[in-house]
Amino acid sequence: MPDVNAHIVSMGGVDLAVDAGSCLGLVGHNGAGKSTLMNVLAGTLAPDTGRIAVDGEDLTGRYSVAAAQRHGIRCVFQELSLCPNLTVAENARVMHPALKGFGWRRRAGDLIVGKMDEIFPGHGVGASDIVGDLSIARRQMVEIARAFSVTEAPLKLVILDEPTSSLDAVVAKQLLDFVRRYVQDGGACILISHLLGEILSAADRIVVMRDGTVVDARPASAFTRDSLVSAMGSVAEEEDTAGVGFTSKRDAGQPRVEVSPADRDKGPSLTAHRGEIVGLAGLGGHGQTDMLIRIYDARNRRRDGVNVEGPVTLVAGDRQNDGIFPLWSIAKNISIGSIRTMLRHALIDPQAETELAETWKQRIGIRTPDMENNILSLSGGNQQKALFARSLGATADIVLMDDPMRGVDVGTKQEVYGLIREEAAKGRTFIWYTTEMDELDHCDHVYVFRDGRIVADLARDELTEERVLHSSFAESDA
Repeated sequence: MPDVNAHIVSMGGVDLAVDAGSCLGLVGHNGAGKSTLMNVLAGTLAPDTGRIAVDGEDLTGRYSVAAAQRHGIRCVFQELSLCPNLTVAENARVMHPALKGFGWRRRAGDLIVGKMDEIFPGHGVGASDIVGDLSIARRQMVEIARAFSVTEAPLKLVILDEPTSSLDAVVAKQLLDFVRRYVQDGGACILISHLLGEILSAADRIVVMRDGTVVDARPASAFTRDSLVSAMGSVAEEEDTAGVGFTSKRDAGQPRVEVSPADRDKGPSLTAHRGEIVGLAGLGGHGQTDMLIRIYDARNRRRDGVNVEGPVTLVAGDRQNDGIFPLWSIAKNISIGSIRTMLRHALIDPQAETELAETWKQRIGIRTPDMENNILSLSGGNQQKALFARSLGATADIVLMDDPMRGVDVGTKQEVYGLIREEAAKGRTFIWYTTEMDELDHCDHVYVFRDGRIVADLARDELTEERVLHSSFAESDA
């Protein structure tokens, strides 16, 4: 397989080369230019200056999505590009026009499901499934499998932009194991991730970007997690969260949230008290998001065994479908959660709206020159910051979080963790579903889900990775 080289100098200091048989890790804070660079390499953005070469052929000035596809370059975008109204097989056909003629749906289905079987054993996705009906994790799996599928066009370089952001630890490991096999067989990958452990374990070489330029590039073995954080320019310090600022609140009076199991003989109830951070764990798609939706739906009245005392807000994990208002400005996307506090004579006070947006721009570090810019002008991670600002800036007593750290850089994560602890200390209650095991260390109490119900109820001093994983897979209750 020929080498794949891309030399791009479109953002004032970017020089990137990727060779066959290697995985290049690309890291940097939100807004550093990673996704923009990958859009250039995928052909969806034209570079202002510089040069693009593939297999030694200079394609500057005539590079496009079609050219990228012809030369075997595929991209799995952070914001998924599947058509939600089509089936899994039909989405495979969108990328692979060679699938045509009589029986193309069957061939497309066999292609995509076969690749998913190879990458994600036990995925549970069918070729006739409508993509919009799938969970975000399964949509991400379909997008990845589609990029690695081959028909008549070659496959040389696959760009993975935050590919594990919606995957639980087990499925993420399946993907990274496949990536290592793929590059060992001569393929090439660019892996973008804010999970630095993934980068250090999967990449052969790591490039660090900051403010649109490459600031460091070395073999992965020359980096440690601390040196990566330092190269990225993070001001956040590593924390040992175990036992810091947390005490059990199980006896702190009546719970603000109480959810009984549908079958009272199957699993414990979920309870969350004032000032408590409650974690929801387990393999993705086993009922954690459904639990958050049940609580959110019951915010105004008791229903289906759910009792909620106080107003509720939600930080959506699927920001494109459930979070952002794509036609609105950044400021309006934030202020929508606090409309009632900004009313003056039944009208929204524009000054109050601007002040709220600017306060959260500074507090959570949203990178934009103007909060009146459209929300889609932000990187994915900065869009997620806006959703945090919306919920934390509201007055709700109960904050639900549906795996909200997708695409958020390590420095911002530490800042958000601090905000969550600060707000919990003031009496707010957080119920937090996360696919990142390390984030459970920030919780006072953790419920592990399997097959749609709670199978383990772990106090903070009982929480270990082994217990969470055992409960996630065990056939009997933990």
